[in-house]
Amino acid sequence: MQVIHTIAELRQALAGQATAFVPTMGNLHEGHLSLVHQARAAAGAGPVVASIFVNRLQFAPHEDFDRYPRTLARDAELLAGAGCDYVFAPDEAELYPEPQGYKLAPPTELADILEGHFRPGFFTGVCTVVAKLFNIVQPRWAVFGKKDYQQLMVIRRMVAQMALPVEILAGETSRNAGGLALSSRNGYLSEAELAEALQLSATLKGMIARWSAGERDLAALESLAMERLSARGWAPDYLVLRRQRDLGAPAEGEALVALGAARLGNTRLIDNIEV
Repeated sequence: MQVIHTIAELRQALAGQATAFVPTMGNLHEGHLSLVHQARAAAGAGPVVASIFVNRLQFAPHEDFDRYPRTLARDAELLAGAGCDYVFAPDEAELYPEPQGYKLAPPTELADILEGHFRPGFFTGVCTVVAKLFNIVQPRWAVFGKKDYQQLMVIRRMVAQMALPVEILAGETSRNAGGLALSSRNGYLSEAELAEALQLSATLKGMIARWSAGERDLAALESLAMERLSARGWAPDYLVLRRQRDLGAPAEGEALVALGAARLGNTRLIDNIEV
């Protein structure tokens, strides 16, 4: 496996090949590696590329850009073992040699709800860096995890509307033995917080159970979930039940997804469960 730091070198290495791509911000865990395995299966004998880049554009000034772990040496070892061929690890000067004045902003009806409401500008930062990485890597396939459910939907729609020649593959959420969704930010949690973190998915499951039992007052159902998680010391941003196809209000007979984001101590966690 080769670690590459420049756009020119990566383009030369990949020229003319059917490539599978996994974009990451590093500090990898088994969830990321499962996406690499999926990329490996898609690419066959072709190359698999994983990028490692902490993208400043998707962090608000008060968020954890500076303390986000940078663990390139460890990440490269893990990626080599997972079947990755190239790690693209540019620095900021390589990917953004001048201030990124051109940005790709997704439509407000999808980008300004849920994550976008609590993290203004987040999806513009995501779309801008992903579009730029797609232009650099020129992948035939790109793999994104379902844990970032809204992000996956934004990227899929961006690819469709911009007619980008890449197939987006979705990777299932990886969880630990207790059911906690794997996340790079889990490393911020204390031992006690790791045990308590399971309550986020438990709360989402409770919302699904009440809907399945016939409750249809959505506002009351979501409010109760917020109250119960808050009572345990969490600071929830949202706990909602939405339809899978567009994150709109749920309706009878449609595939649904429960989504939540909440802060436990100083760490913000997200999760979702499809129905």
